[in-house]
Amino acid sequence: MNISIIGTGYVGLVTGVCLAYKGHKVFCVDKQQRIIDSISRGVSPIYEQQLDSMLAHVIKNDELKATADLSQAVMDSEITIIAVGTPYIGGQIALTYIKKAVYEVGAILKNKKDYHVVCIKSTVVPTTTDTIVLPILKQASGKELGDFGLVMNPEFLKEGEAVQDFLNPDRIIIGAIDEKSYEVFKNIYQYHFDAPIIKVNPRTAEMIKYASNSLLATLISFSNEIAAISEEAGGIDALKVMESVGLDKRFTPKVRGELIKPDATKYLKPGRGFGGSCFPKDIKSLISFSVKIGYDPKILKSVIAVNELQVGRILCTLKKELLRIEDKTIAILGLAFKANTDDVRESQSIKLIKELMEAGAKLKCYDPAAVEKAKKELLGCDGLEFFNDYREALAGTDAAILMTDWKIITDIPFSEYVKFMKAPAVFDCCRALDHDKAKLFGVKYIGIGFRK
Repeated sequence: MNISIIGTGYVGLVTGVCLAYKGHKVFCVDKQQRIIDSISRGVSPIYEQQLDSMLAHVIKNDELKATADLSQAVMDSEITIIAVGTPYIGGQIALTYIKKAVYEVGAILKNKKDYHVVCIKSTVVPTTTDTIVLPILKQASGKELGDFGLVMNPEFLKEGEAVQDFLNPDRIIIGAIDEKSYEVFKNIYQYHFDAPIIKVNPRTAEMIKYASNSLLATLISFSNEIAAISEEAGGIDALKVMESVGLDKRFTPKVRGELIKPDATKYLKPGRGFGGSCFPKDIKSLISFSVKIGYDPKILKSVIAVNELQVGRILCTLKKELLRIEDKTIAILGLAFKANTDDVRESQSIKLIKELMEAGAKLKCYDPAAVEKAKKELLGCDGLEFFNDYREALAGTDAAILMTDWKIITDIPFSEYVKFMKAPAVFDCCRALDHDKAKLFGVKYIGIGFRK
């Protein structure tokens, strides 16, 4: 099929490249010429594993084209996927970019004779597609539903694993506003992907996305609440607690004598809390939406509240261990909100850095991919150094805080901490290190959910 995609950010570009890789003809539309030029050269403007090589492949084979010409892209395609941003502003998601994109597509459809399906892939709260998008499309096109189609098709992509998530989906949700829309749109997936296609209405599709992210975030906050209780009690290792909870057969079934460990159990782990562009925004948006329609979402509010306490708890523990923060030199290992991405949006590491700076610490920061974005986020902060080599970041420090579990960071030998640090003390905020091994090397170990 011929598919146009509006927005070449994280979701839009991954979607476009993967659909082109599966054999569709894709037009990626963006208004920024530098982005169009980068994509046209086969160089991804965003950091994501496998994306560069796949983009180069589909560009070379003329399966994907980047363009600023929205009108031509829509006229030459059968389906338009809208994947623009929905930032969280003023206590709710902002639909400015969605509305503008929908209106522009509708205006183009006014002059198009062929049936065309519009798909909302951006994350939007329930009721958005049918009560906001549909009326705009009707107004801009001068047409009625049936002359064009409309679906909501949420994405379930994890940053750092987005390409594989798209190519090997767990499920494909199509929230179609009518039968004709569904029948046309499902052709994108049914012959190219091995996953159940779930047909629902748009509101249900919108809610599925929010429910999915909210559940995973809830597992994280639950684990961190157990960790906080364990720390206060002392003598409890919350990591072992949550690992054991995850071995319950309702989480980890045994099939033909072999344990099948679902990815969901990865979220049953104490740590620094969640960040990124999705979990915080999506949960807060669902809270806002719920309150607006008259329901008080107590669990969701607690999930956010526990997460917002994590940086404060890390800082409090650090003060107890170091006795004072002022004038201490501390290495921050990891700046991205998670491994395998350069995304620092809502990063717990960035939040901690700001708190430590206010407390008077001197910080030496390292990340294998996110240094440049972190510099922009922390512009104007004094006493802050950035390094592309963890050894330089560790040199002469009083403590190291592991904030992102990049493999290159979790694989740092304990002997390196001893060799480069003034005082080898490691605060493991990802629970990725072996505390017994640290002790053997004379490294002081502090971990979330672990206090002797």
